[in-house]
Amino acid sequence: MNGDSSRALIILGALLALGMSVAAYLLGSQTKQIGGGRQSISVKGLAEKPVKADIAEWTVGVSVVAPTFPEALKKLRASMPQLKQFLSDQGFEAAAMRDTPEIVTEHYVMQENAQGFSRNVQQGYEANQTIVLTSADLARIEAAHKAIVQFQADGNPVTYSAPLFLVSNLEDVKMSLIGAATQNAKVRAGEFAKHGDVEVGSMRSASQGSFYILPAGAETDVNDYGGAYDKSTIDKKARVVVTIEYAIEH
Repeated sequence: MNGDSSRALIILGALLALGMSVAAYLLGSQTKQIGGGRQSISVKGLAEKPVKADIAEWTVGVSVVAPTFPEALKKLRASMPQLKQFLSDQGFEAAAMRDTPEIVTEHYVMQENAQGFSRNVQQGYEANQTIVLTSADLARIEAAHKAIVQFQADGNPVTYSAPLFLVSNLEDVKMSLIGAATQNAKVRAGEFAKHGDVEVGSMRSASQGSFYILPAGAETDVNDYGGAYDKSTIDKKARVVVTIEYAIEH
């Protein structure tokens, strides 16, 4: 073996030794970082309380059909005052009523031809207009909702939906529950820690999950998805879910 070859082998050996030393150092450093990493526990907390709707919205309207556009509009304008009089008789003032724009569209019906095929055929025009009634008198809204059935049975061309019962201070309700939900999360974390022979440390992160407004007797799973806002009942319950991560101390 000549001198050049010997020197090359010596240099190669030195480089390999250096590379192994660097690799060992990096591996040791990484292991130290992983071993020294902080451990944590993530839990969900929830809180709920009863709430009551304090305002209602009710949409009622008139829907008529006539052979021509002008006739349909005229018929609509003749029927709307009767609906407003009905609402007035139920105890609602004009200030509580908001009219939506008049709408007139082509009216179609399904007809079957001699061959037995069905198709849409225009027959005149349909005119519609609604009134959005807003009131804090929920009992009066409920009574009017029942009474309009007879008003319709008397031949008035009215349309109506179920009243919407709303909670006007949703943000205040939500804020009032976050503290209780956070405390609930701390208790849950404590239970996990107790059985794991560790202690709950400081809070590392927190986020609000789902916010529910539910019928008073309803149940739902605790999760971070969706949420709900029941508008069909007066008596409700509000529920907040939070997710909190705590440090774990050994």
